Amino acid sequence: QVQLVESGGGWVQAGGSLRLSCTASGRTDSMYRMGWFRRAPGKAREFVASVRWSDGSTDYLNSVKGRFTISRDNAKNTVSLQMNFLKFEDTADYYCAGQVAYGQPYQYWGQGTQVTVSS
Repeated sequence: QVQLVESGGGWVQAGGSLRLSCTASGRTDSMYRMGWFRRAPGKAREFVASVRWSDGSTDYLNSVKGRFTISRDNAKNTVSLQMNFLKFEDTADYYCAGQVAYGQPYQYWGQGTQVTVSS
């Protein structure tokens, strides 16, 4: 089992920045990829960014490319999401998730952290 705990959400004006962090504990050696997802009010959950644990390879939602950066620290078992130039439409609950193998659904989820961007 893997436990994920997010931190770093909050309120920011449009154009500002926030940094989210996710700390993993438990069987972290089983992790293949870590990702961030979000769910805006009244909308479905969507993928935001992911990073492969072994080599740091990343993937992003098109609308956040160039603004968000995902990174991982293997020694500390943390994954971070640096969010710059935030927009009102980035307002959502953000969730950290863990995937244990390529092609498998994300199996582990954090409790979420709220990000509110005021226009």
